[in-house]
Amino acid sequence: MDGMERIMARLAQNLRRDTRGGAAVEFALLAPLYLLMLAGMLAYGLYFGASHSLQQLAADAARISISGLDTAERDKLVRDYLEKNGGAYMLIDAAHLSYAIGSDPRDGTQYRVTISYDAVELPIWNLYPPLPLPSRFLVQGATIRQGGL
Repeated sequence: MDGMERIMARLAQNLRRDTRGGAAVEFALLAPLYLLMLAGMLAYGLYFGASHSLQQLAADAARISISGLDTAERDKLVRDYLEKNGGAYMLIDAAHLSYAIGSDPRDGTQYRVTISYDAVELPIWNLYPPLPLPSRFLVQGATIRQGGL
């Protein structure tokens, strides 16, 4: 083995033993994955928060219906509540809400509020396209027994 080969062999052996910079390489490989996971957790958290707010809105609207004496008054109270307070719930934009209210067709003693929300403005839709995304439309409902029946 001549001098140049010995130098190259020693250099290769030193490089194999040298661990400096290993953390930087690991960080460079794993940081994009961690950042993607963090962004996903934040976006899904906002999505689930909007879903929870929508469920709370439906439950509150159903509770409002109890004070109505008849179906027409219940519908008016619930409609007024949803129109006035739909945008007051966290992560909900009233412009994207739609709802169906009235007696439950399967059980006339129950009053049903079903709210649909187009979650197009939530940041979850900005995630990396191959990630599995939930439905853009959230639907929540609440049923409450009508008073006096």
